[in-house]
Amino acid sequence: MEILNQPNPIQRPERNFGSVLSHSFEIYKGIFLYALLAMVLYVVASFAIQLLFGIDSQSLVEQMGEDPESITLERILEIEGVGLYYGASGLMGILIAPLFAGLIYMADKYQRGAALTTSDLFYGYRHNTLNILIYSLLSTVLISIGFALCFFPGILIAPLFMLGYPLLVLKNANAMEALQHSFTIAKQNYGSFLAITVVGFLISMAGLLFCLIGILASFPFLYAAMYSSYLAFARDPRSV
Repeated sequence: MEILNQPNPIQRPERNFGSVLSHSFEIYKGIFLYALLAMVLYVVASFAIQLLFGIDSQSLVEQMGEDPESITLERILEIEGVGLYYGASGLMGILIAPLFAGLIYMADKYQRGAALTTSDLFYGYRHNTLNILIYSLLSTVLISIGFALCFFPGILIAPLFMLGYPLLVLKNANAMEALQHSFTIAKQNYGSFLAITVVGFLISMAGLLFCLIGILASFPFLYAAMYSSYLAFARDPRSV
């Protein structure tokens, strides 16, 4: 698969919520088919793990819906294979991070008018892979802790991680540099980053209203928002 674009100079959105969101939509339209492919690969990997551990997640969700008060974390973990399944799913979420990081690379190519190919989606597995994996692990753990603390802290710290993947992919930063610079830039523009993160997440989750197909189409939008935020707020968004 290859998409050809007309060469364009880098057009940076303004440093405000509306401009970044509008730019994100334009970028996402350009990489949509590849984002959809990334989600299909993610779902296939998830189903493979379920089959491997003999877990019927749909049945588990239905049971929780029928009697939610009787479902506790301890009871869920008592089900044979569930502990290993969640552990394997968490590991898969980290190992697949370079795939979604590839969307950042494709967003930059599309912005510059360069031709897109399917192999671009796997850019994160060829460049700076170890740092992407480390960053994925650190950000997942820290954000998860935030959400575990009554949910609200997770919302407050999530914006601080918005620029990590663009820095890893486009500036070839190491994991700690990506964390540091993302935190610094986001703190200086926290209101805008909070609004972009919350709205970007809601748009990504909006696909749940249309079941599986909808979430496949909408979830990767957050990565377009990360790229647009990077262009708007990074001082030197030069690509690698």
